[in-house]
Amino acid sequence: MKSRVLALLFLSCAALFGQYKTALPGYRYEFPRDYFNHPDYATEWWYYTGNLEDSHGRRFGFELTFFRQGVDRQHQQTTPWVVRDVFLAHLAISDLNGAHFYHEERVNRTGPGLAGVDASSGQVWNGNWQADIRGTTQHLRAFGADGSVDLEVVSTKPPVIHGQRGISTKSAAEGQTSHYFSLTRLNTSGKLTAGGEAFQVTGTSWMDHEFFTSTADPTLVGWDWLSVQLNDRSEIMLYRMRNKGGTVGAYSSGTFIAPDGTSTYLPLSDFSMQPAGQRWSSKATQADYPVSWHVSIPRLSIELDVTTPLASQELASKTELSPSYWEGAIDAKGTKSGTPYSGVGYLEMTGYARALALSH
Repeated sequence: MKSRVLALLFLSCAALFGQYKTALPGYRYEFPRDYFNHPDYATEWWYYTGNLEDSHGRRFGFELTFFRQGVDRQHQQTTPWVVRDVFLAHLAISDLNGAHFYHEERVNRTGPGLAGVDASSGQVWNGNWQADIRGTTQHLRAFGADGSVDLEVVSTKPPVIHGQRGISTKSAAEGQTSHYFSLTRLNTSGKLTAGGEAFQVTGTSWMDHEFFTSTADPTLVGWDWLSVQLNDRSEIMLYRMRNKGGTVGAYSSGTFIAPDGTSTYLPLSDFSMQPAGQRWSSKATQADYPVSWHVSIPRLSIELDVTTPLASQELASKTELSPSYWEGAIDAKGTKSGTPYSGVGYLEMTGYARALALSH
């Protein structure tokens, strides 16, 4: 699912061209092929989030995202300056102990070396920000004015396919589907800078990769998404879509990943994800975000309380063209079958500053 919001700014126009495939049931995932580009689909993203700390226990969160948005597949390319795709990227660093949040974004068009995806070299890049993918090991690099990451992430579990029959379904409308998989436990180490200070850090990261061609349901106002990595080596991903009138979208869903890597699809009837009281109001956008949640998965005897160590993790847009949203590091505590259970993760909340306008 996920903010992924930036790519969705272009989505409805691109989908009208009719040049792209729709995500359909029966897609056969292959790795490492599917780590890279799927140009037959209009929209695609590579989404990394993680919780890290240095040797003294100082905690950080990070987000590094790469988006590809198709623009024109029919143009007969005779020059490298033909715009076939627009590439966006976003970097955010949460200094959880220092109570600072840094973020910046960049946009590049296709062109000689500006941005792209190249399976032969193993790279996804936007300028000098890149993910270098080599089998189960990836190297993430991004350099901003107030922070940077230079991290090695190593997958300890196989890719997890979300949804059913190879697709993640977002509504009852035809074609409102995606191909969506995750690497849910990435051992992470390297260097992070924040506010001019450098830190050697270790921790755990998560990677989402999603590709599709569709417009969003016109009744959609926003969504709440979270990933949690728990201390028994299990993981949870849930998303809760919010419709006009305050109802929860019937196609909200999630996935539970067991310690051995096997996954269980969770339809909305299997879980609840509800605001739990604590809220944070943004001075920049006047949005009011629920920053604590209660998650219940009765089928698996799981109860979790989700909180954040830093309430001010809003990515406030500087223009009316780009949406503002909250995305940041979280803590989770609760029980599984009565046994204490805890972990860390990431939470994303969209549509609180203003409803998402993703359809015509």
